[in-house]
Amino acid sequence: MRERIDGASLAQALIHAAASINLQKQQINELNVFPVPDGDTGTNMSLTISTAAAELKKKQPRTVGEVAAINASALLRGARGNSGVILSLLFRGFSKAVKDKDTIDGRDLAIALDFGVAAAYKAVMKPAEGTILTVSRLAAARAADAARKTPNDPEAVLEAAIQEGLVALDHTTEMNPVLKKAGVVDAGGKGFLVILQGMLDSLRGVPLPDGAGDTKTESKTDYAAIAAEEITFTFDTVFIVRKTTDKELTSFEAYLNSIGDSLVIGEDDDCFKVHVHTDIPGAALTEAQKYGTLELAKIENMRTQAEDLAAGRHIQSTDDLDEDDHDHAPEKPKVAAPEKKYGVVAVAAGEGLAAVFRDLGADGVISGGQTMNPSTDDIMKEIDATPAEIVFVLPNNGNIIMAAQQCVPLAEGKKVVVLPTKTVPQGISALMVMDPEAEEEANVSAMTEAISHVHTSEITYAARDSDFDGFAIKRGDYLALTEHQLFGTDRKLDKLLRRLAEDENQQNAEFINIFYGEDVSEKEAQKALDLFTECCPNAEITLLSGGQPVYYYMISAE
Repeated sequence: MRERIDGASLAQALIHAAASINLQKQQINELNVFPVPDGDTGTNMSLTISTAAAELKKKQPRTVGEVAAINASALLRGARGNSGVILSLLFRGFSKAVKDKDTIDGRDLAIALDFGVAAAYKAVMKPAEGTILTVSRLAAARAADAARKTPNDPEAVLEAAIQEGLVALDHTTEMNPVLKKAGVVDAGGKGFLVILQGMLDSLRGVPLPDGAGDTKTESKTDYAAIAAEEITFTFDTVFIVRKTTDKELTSFEAYLNSIGDSLVIGEDDDCFKVHVHTDIPGAALTEAQKYGTLELAKIENMRTQAEDLAAGRHIQSTDDLDEDDHDHAPEKPKVAAPEKKYGVVAVAAGEGLAAVFRDLGADGVISGGQTMNPSTDDIMKEIDATPAEIVFVLPNNGNIIMAAQQCVPLAEGKKVVVLPTKTVPQGISALMVMDPEAEEEANVSAMTEAISHVHTSEITYAARDSDFDGFAIKRGDYLALTEHQLFGTDRKLDKLLRRLAEDENQQNAEFINIFYGEDVSEKEAQKALDLFTECCPNAEITLLSGGQPVYYYMISAE
């Protein structure tokens, strides 16, 4: 029985946890009850804790306090989506409880879990039950009970927390009306328990999950054990890409899986490294350059290597890239000195939308939104680069607001004000009324009022089959949303557009802006404009190319 957890064990437990949730992130994503493509919970939590795992591997801290502090700091900056932010809060409280400790026992562990829950509840303005908060609270309470009985058995304490958490997770279906309708458990609560289970597995000596969580190395192929005819794909392909975009690698991962196998992707803030077996390595490298600049590549023919080994010949191989530690990573950008009173950082996906924000005076535009929530660190970098005393942040997505708010205490030499914009049109309207000569309070008031006058409609597609809020939705259906609430579905896009145009929000509007996405041609967009012009004769209507992914149309009515 393990009586205490030391720094090395805690660090390895967190790395194991990151690997575990990376392996199960898609299962967690599929618990999302709303069928639109979104910043999925499993992906966000996995990316968040993977940031911490990468830091722990680099720094190799000695004490539990040091490990917890590094973990909490990395989680804070790497937090993506609301689930990622809450996860960072849980471990921030954990860190405060153990900050001066070299090792911890079961009692210390229970106290740290409780501190984490307190930190999360304190930071969330309106805590909702039937969520990760419920699961973590009940798990921590059970840990405290277990610690009173077995204070010198941290594994037993953690196991008790997980068991109670699983019971609480099952109950989230009944506690949350939306979950009950969908017949699923809370995705965030599930993700948190996967992380705790990964930590417990590590403490008990369970091997790290295969193909998950390792951002540094991949196993060398044992060619002696493989006959050439058993090799499915010919080329063992390894390469490193320096990122030049904030796009998530989910689509790239799916593409690589479609052209090969044995895929491992290791990612940190600046780079990602890929290992894949494929017959078309050139295609993999070409696709990778959509995400950044190719730095190093290794391509080896496994069939000829297997034949050479079987014949006792020397195996021809390129230099191994595993020793590359990204030593030439760019230095952290310095904080820009204030040159003006106000600056603006906005989040938007699509070149057209980014151009609108820049034309209106935004200093920085972060590529992000649905399916690609930027991290706190991503937002912080743009804030640091903005040469202003006060920086207004426009998240433009409800799942990004919490990550943006974490930047407020991180800012050095400037004040950060996060406006709670939940849609891109809200952000545009808020920016349009900002007055560079006005006082801060007057600007916040005017921008907040502008947000309240915008009604946003969007058309996207169903990512999965769902029976949601009385709608029998099939994958691939067109979905119309109003203020992110389901308005209607149809198999024909033009019918859904007409229903939106005839809705009272558009009928009563004086101004309507239609932003069409990257999957909509200019000709199709013109038809949408004609339709709205016909249905809304009293409104001034503008058609703009937003270039946004996921949403065919974003429509603002004021």
